[in-house]
Amino acid sequence: MKIYHHIDEFTPVKNAVVTIGTFDGVHIGHRKIISRIKEVAATGDGETVILTFFPHPRMILNPEDEKIKLITTIAEKAELLESMGIDHLIITPFSRDFSNQTAEGYIRDVLVNKIGIKTIVIGYDHRFGKDRLGGLEDLLRLAPDYGFDVVEIPEQDIHDVAISSTRIRRALLEGEINIANECLGYPFFITGRVIRGDQLGRTLGYPTANLMVEEKYKLIPADGIYAVKVKLDDKEYTGMAYIGHRPTVNGMTRNIEVNIFDFNREIYGQQLRMEFLHFVRDDIKFASLEELTVQLAKDKEDVLALLVINNPQFNT
Repeated sequence: MKIYHHIDEFTPVKNAVVTIGTFDGVHIGHRKIISRIKEVAATGDGETVILTFFPHPRMILNPEDEKIKLITTIAEKAELLESMGIDHLIITPFSRDFSNQTAEGYIRDVLVNKIGIKTIVIGYDHRFGKDRLGGLEDLLRLAPDYGFDVVEIPEQDIHDVAISSTRIRRALLEGEINIANECLGYPFFITGRVIRGDQLGRTLGYPTANLMVEEKYKLIPADGIYAVKVKLDDKEYTGMAYIGHRPTVNGMTRNIEVNIFDFNREIYGQQLRMEFLHFVRDDIKFASLEELTVQLAKDKEDVLALLVINNPQFNT
């Protein structure tokens, strides 16, 4: 997949089959749309093109809303779209100027002149242009003039996308990782850089890698203990992750930590990917570090049991 970080970097391709959207999470609802553009491209000797935006439009149009959190970072989204076999991904900067284009200006200047669309696959409720006044009706009206076809995505599929996105975000914030993963079609994951902590886990016998997620807009699941899979240097490990403020020691910051099983290496500064498989328990304040240590031993047993029950291959 070729990635373009501005629409001006893109050179029109033969028979471009285009769809537009934020595709946050690239979940099962989105995958119906992606499958559709691949089908259309395959029948017309075309190439698939996804036009997405960064920053997310809501971050620009509602900058005061700090509650906007996304399921995937832009890099994670690109990785998922590439795994689905998309040919071209255009990530163009979203700005107020961009949003203020007229509907016809957007169709003519962006879709036709810069992308060279042959077919656009779009939902009935997709809005664009100044004050979001442009929509499917404008594309259908102007398609004959500019020589492209319009394929409408069924209303039910668009409904599924909206429901899935809302449900995934809510599930993650409530620790319902199984529901989120079911809607995503893959395990929710975060990617972060390993930073130095205060070594408390090591003193308790459960050394952890502390993760720093640089993208502040990335949605982080509910506080608690999770069974996870860790990917590092093209190798996979299992482990138990912790998200929370460490109330037992009166922690002041929200930490993301993972105790990687059967692992004993210094990995400060490295990028680590953590996939969330199961929620184990809520974050709890214990009366002492001794009580916490006892609970961590039980947590590890619970995590290992969950991994074996749901993935027999881990029983090795």
